[in-house]
Amino acid sequence: MQENKPVLIVGLGNPGNEYKNTRHNVGFMAIDFMAPEATWKKEKNALTACGEIDGTSVIFVKPQTFMNNSGDAVGALMTFYKIPLENIVVIHDDMDLKVGTMREKVGGGSAGHNGIKSIDNAIGKDYRRIRIGIGHPRDFESPIDPADWVLGKFDNEQLKQIKSVIKSIKI
Repeated sequence: MQENKPVLIVGLGNPGNEYKNTRHNVGFMAIDFMAPEATWKKEKNALTACGEIDGTSVIFVKPQTFMNNSGDAVGALMTFYKIPLENIVVIHDDMDLKVGTMREKVGGGSAGHNGIKSIDNAIGKDYRRIRIGIGHPRDFESPIDPADWVLGKFDNEQLKQIKSVIKSIKI
């Protein structure tokens, strides 16, 4: 991480109240937890807010392009603020992880996540990813299509697990 540059912390999700607290919006949920009193502004197809975490300058980002075009906003903000790739952190949902678990990695494939595919196409792959498990419908013996699953809401127990893992995120 370049010390003299801010960190761009991107939470993936879909804009609009109908998507609030859905599985696909755990990235937005994480950003809202990290920046509870942020003053948001609209720029480069995203909501952004400046802040600080443990002495590090950060720019919180919630793309407003809908999930599948998240790279449009991330790429534009990266260029505008001259943020190096190693200073970008993307927080997103992952169906292949159990609800309430978290994994981190730098680079790698998209695992079919369209938001990550879009970002990879816009900026490359070697940024930090924080993946938050939302479970897969097969874990719950549910006949729900995965595309519908990610747009569904957490039950109360799952929401507690998600909030707990979000609180444990370290930047």
